[in-house]
Amino acid sequence: MCALTAGQRGRNVLLLDHADRVGAKILISGGGRCNFTNLNSSPDCFLSSNPHFAKSALSRYTQHDFLKMVERHGIAWHEKTLGQLFCDNSARDILRMLLDECAAGGVDVRPSHHISGVDHDDGFVVHTHGGDFSAPALVVATGGPSIPKMGATGLAYDIARRFGLRVVEPRPALVPLTFGPDMAPFTALAGVATEVVASTGKQRFREAALFTHRGISGPAILQISSYWRPGEAISLDFAPDIDVLHRLKSAKHIRPKAEARSVLAEFLPNRLAQALAAAAELSGQLANMPDRQLAAAAERIKQWRFTPTGTEGYAKAEVTAGGIDTAGLSSRTMEARMVKGLYFIGEAVDVTGWLGGYNFQWAWSSGWSAGDAISQATL
Repeated sequence: MCALTAGQRGRNVLLLDHADRVGAKILISGGGRCNFTNLNSSPDCFLSSNPHFAKSALSRYTQHDFLKMVERHGIAWHEKTLGQLFCDNSARDILRMLLDECAAGGVDVRPSHHISGVDHDDGFVVHTHGGDFSAPALVVATGGPSIPKMGATGLAYDIARRFGLRVVEPRPALVPLTFGPDMAPFTALAGVATEVVASTGKQRFREAALFTHRGISGPAILQISSYWRPGEAISLDFAPDIDVLHRLKSAKHIRPKAEARSVLAEFLPNRLAQALAAAAELSGQLANMPDRQLAAAAERIKQWRFTPTGTEGYAKAEVTAGGIDTAGLSSRTMEARMVKGLYFIGEAVDVTGWLGGYNFQWAWSSGWSAGDAISQATL
C-alpha cells in the first residue's frame, strides 16, 4: 500500500521482500479468502500504549477507501458476521490488485532479498544477499514475529533500536490460551464449540469459544487474549441471554427427577453440559438439590473464572501486540521523529487490531499515510 501510493504519485520505489514471493500472509488469511477489512473499523478497535495514535491514519484512509479500490478492480466480496469483509473467490484477488496497483506506479518489486542490515549516512543503505540498495527514504513494513513458519522475524525492532527508537515489549496476540491443572476436566472437551461472553477487566467479547487439547481457542478467546496478561483471570459466560438459575429451578419444580446436566444440555453442547455439571457439583436429581446450591452453580456457569497458564505463542498467534513505540513516530506520516526519512508501518508498530480484518485495515491506513507523506516530502 505504501509503495503503490508513493509510486503512483511520482516517487521511484523499490520494494524488497525476503520471501520468494510477496503477500504470503495475505494468501493464508481468512481461510484463503482474505478478510481484507471490517466495516466497523474505528480507533477503539485497536490496542496501543497510546490509544489515540491510530486515529489519524484510520481517518485519512478508511475501510471505505480500500473497498472502493476492491470494487474498482471488480473483485467480488461479501460480508460475514460483525462487519467482516471477504473475497468471494480467493485472497489472490487482493494480492493481484495490490501488485497491479504497484505496477501502475512503476514500483520495482523484488522478492528473495534477505535483509542483513541497514546503514544511514546521507541516505539509507539496505544490505541484502542480492546486493546493496540506497535511497533517501526507508519504510520498514516487516511486521512482528507471529507465524514464524512463514518467515516472520523481529527485524523491524532491530532496525528501530538501531536508530534509537524504543520498542514496547512484543507479545503474541489473537492467540489460543492454555489451561492449568485446575481446568484439566475441560481438556477432554477438545473439539467442542459454544457461544460465550469472554471478559477480562473492562473488555468483553461475545463470540464462539472452542476447546482444544491444550486449552481454549475460538474467536472470543482470540479477541480477549490480546488484552490478557499473565496471572490475570478470564471470565466466561457459558450461557449468554439465558437465566440459568431460572431454568434449573423451573425444571426442579416441573420434573424434579431430572438431572442438572440434562437441563444444561438443553442450551449447551452435551459434553460441555456434563463437564460443567460435574465441576459445579450438580450431580444427581434436581429434587435433592437446595436452591442455594443451584444458585451457586448457576453463578459459576455465568461467570466461570480461570487463569490461563499462558498462550500457544507466536507459532499460533495471528498478530503481535506491542512493537515500535508510537511516541517516537508521527501519527500523521508514520515517520520517526528523530530520523528524517525513516518510516515504520503496519504490525511492526505498537498498534494491534481486533480479529476480523482490523489488522489489514491498519496495514492499508498506515501504509497509505506513509506513502502520502513520502510523495510530498523533500528528499
